[in-house]
Amino acid sequence: MAAMPTLLIVHHTPSPSLQAMLESVLAGARDEMIEGVDVRVRPALAATPVDVLAADGYLLGTPANIGYMSGALKHFFDQIYYPVLEATVGRPYALYVHGNSDTTGAIRGVETIATGLKWKRLRDPLSIVGEVDVAAREACWELGAAVAASLMPA
Repeated sequence: MAAMPTLLIVHHTPSPSLQAMLESVLAGARDEMIEGVDVRVRPALAATPVDVLAADGYLLGTPANIGYMSGALKHFFDQIYYPVLEATVGRPYALYVHGNSDTTGAIRGVETIATGLKWKRLRDPLSIVGEVDVAAREACWELGAAVAASLMPA
C-alpha cells in the first residue's frame, strides 16, 4: 500500500490574528470529508528538510513584518532550500499572510523563493489585512480544505 499523502503546514503564529487563521486552516485541512491525507503542522523555526522531503504539498503561513515575510519563515526557507531543492520540484504549495496594513512584500518574498524551489502555486495567496473576521476565517478554512483535498488519493 502506498504511503498516505502528507500536507505540511509551516507557520509562524505570533499573534491572536494568526492563531485564528491557523486554527481555521487546520479545521479545513482536517475536515472529515477529506480522507487519506496526513496533515502535519510545524512552527517555521522547528520545520526541517526532513519534514519538507516527507511531505507531498505545503501550506505556509506568515505575518507580514516590515514589508516582508516573518524572519521565522525566512529562516525555514534558509534551512531547507538546498537540501530539498532537487527532490521537491513541482510540489504544490499555498500561502496565507496576515498584515496590519499591507501584505504585498511578504507575498512577493515567499513567491520568489517558492519559484526558486520550482514549487507550483496551487491557489492565489490568501491575504488578510486587519481584523480576522468571520469571512477571513471562512477563507482560511477553504484554503486548508482545498490544499488538503488536492492531495487526496484518487
